[in-house]
Amino acid sequence: MSTAVNLSSAASDEPERGPAPYPQGDQPAPTFKQLRRAYGFDEVAIVPGTVTINPELTQLGLDIGPHHFAIPFIASAMDAVVDPSFAIAMHRAGGLAVLNLEGVWTKYHDPGAILQEVASVSRDEATALLQHAYQQPIREDLIHRRIQEIKAGGAVAAVSVTPMNTKRWAPLIQEAGADILVVQSTVTTARHESTSIEGLRFEKLLKEIHIPVVVGNTVGFEATLELMRTGVAAVLVGVGPGAACTSREVLGIGVPQVTATIDCAAAREYYFRESGRYVPIITDGGIRTGGDVCKCFAAGADAVMMGSPFAATTEAPGRGYHWGMATPHAHLPRGTRVAVGVNTTLQKLLYGPTSRTDGTENLVGALRTAMGMCGARTIREFQQAEMVIAPAIKTEGKIYQFAQAGT
Repeated sequence: MSTAVNLSSAASDEPERGPAPYPQGDQPAPTFKQLRRAYGFDEVAIVPGTVTINPELTQLGLDIGPHHFAIPFIASAMDAVVDPSFAIAMHRAGGLAVLNLEGVWTKYHDPGAILQEVASVSRDEATALLQHAYQQPIREDLIHRRIQEIKAGGAVAAVSVTPMNTKRWAPLIQEAGADILVVQSTVTTARHESTSIEGLRFEKLLKEIHIPVVVGNTVGFEATLELMRTGVAAVLVGVGPGAACTSREVLGIGVPQVTATIDCAAAREYYFRESGRYVPIITDGGIRTGGDVCKCFAAGADAVMMGSPFAATTEAPGRGYHWGMATPHAHLPRGTRVAVGVNTTLQKLLYGPTSRTDGTENLVGALRTAMGMCGARTIREFQQAEMVIAPAIKTEGKIYQFAQAGT
């Protein structure tokens, strides 16, 4: 689902005389690089199948290592989304929530005052406040405590750290009883060069700890394949699409999520044929509606990770606000605080019932219905659904909806 665009240029020994001439005769135009077309959620559509089935016949689920989840939905490791209580509620709903171990939950015994202050200040003041709040050191006792709080509620304890802190904290995280470790940064690769004597090597990490390790984020075939070859349990897909993330604006880095998911799914299939080991990919970020969720799976995802939709639930700790993991970065913030409101519950968001018509609630129901319309009984079958480039998919015939929006 990509189209190559050849950008040609011709060198000139005398650029001050004007534009370089086009090549003459049979001489080919010199090429510097080619750009391919990449697609986001609003530019594609899923084609219905030739067979349909009832939604209740569809089979959802996600396996990460030995852990099975009834629904393939994961809540992002963001302080305004997941606290121990939310992780327990998400587990009871059938999904997984990841706790950020480098945020306020391991820096403060009671982060309530910090969260309230973040919710109270203006948007312009919020980033500076978060930068100051996150300067506090991570406390070992709070790492252990938060993991145990999740475990005490009967939930799978999934926790997140950045690559730079993984070697330091991974043994303690395993000792504290965590079930899944997520190593996550804006971009993570299997080959990272640094000034340290030895950087993080996932092959070595997986020999030292014995819990599943999920790694992200990535958007490309080769980077995903190399990560899978290290033995990781799953890979997160997505750079910069999240509602609270500004990496694309600050760094210019990213690939639209549909194309990123397709490319990473191709790596998963290649690695599966190569090794016989199936490594799930998790589309992370930019997902707003049931339609977005369904397009992730049709593009090849095994699960979705979301932040802002969960931040708007009554169970989330952010008090109607949400910010990205890189927002508090001391030198180059790559996120912002966004107001999402508190306008739904975890039950309504995932399962309904709902009276909303914009696809922002009953996401599991939307997924099952789309699978049924494509004749897909399983996620694996739904991954084979046909997709088309359809830039008018959300506007065609919607004149009355647009004219009456807000009335």
